[in-house]
Amino acid sequence: MANEMTTDEALPNESTASTTASIDALETERVTELRVAQEKAERLFHEIGVRGLIRSGISESQLNEEIYALANEMYGIKTFWHKRIVRAGRNTLLPYDDNPPDLTIREDDILFLDLGPVFETWEADFGRTFVLGSDPAKLKMKNDVEIAFAAGKRFFEENPAVTSRELFLHAQSLASQFGWAFGGPIAGHLIGQFPHERIAGDKVTLYVHPDSNLPMRSLDEKGQKRHWILEIHFVDTERQIGGFYEELLTV
Repeated sequence: MANEMTTDEALPNESTASTTASIDALETERVTELRVAQEKAERLFHEIGVRGLIRSGISESQLNEEIYALANEMYGIKTFWHKRIVRAGRNTLLPYDDNPPDLTIREDDILFLDLGPVFETWEADFGRTFVLGSDPAKLKMKNDVEIAFAAGKRFFEENPAVTSRELFLHAQSLASQFGWAFGGPIAGHLIGQFPHERIAGDKVTLYVHPDSNLPMRSLDEKGQKRHWILEIHFVDTERQIGGFYEELLTV
């Protein structure tokens, strides 16, 4: 005859099930909020195009200010969790940490935007490349970073144990496959609720960095799943052009 389960024996299982359900619900909420934040960033970029803000004859800094005003108009956004990046011409070669001289956007230019707006308390990070004119190399660059992002996301999805270093090296290899060089010291970073998880003074661990062996699906300090941004930055130093594509990797 099977032993009957007592009330005391049942409680731990019920407690575990309740805890698991709470964790799952919290994760569903986090994923939803991150997705909503990205969708709003996409709409912001769409409106930038519709209103013709990207045009020749204005400076990077002017476009930057016009985008800030538009974000405030559309969503009341005044907070960006990282500096707003508008890079044109030869400045597209440079990674995030650089602060190059302000350039004027030309008629046949290539440029990219990298914005990190905060919607309510949730971060977005969104980057796209734009081409004015019909230069074949610039159009190829724009197209290649988009295709490479999709390839990088597939690599992440197909390799559950992937580390930050392994994903960075894959992003580098994609640049070579497309005939470009990889332009940044990282290929992505953590994203989440503002302000997201940080380790003081650490510029390696929570980045898609060649020196980070962190399994990207490891849990954070609160026992939650980490969510990541993938960023693809290709450059051609001979032509003095670069392209950039960035959005959520894990959602």
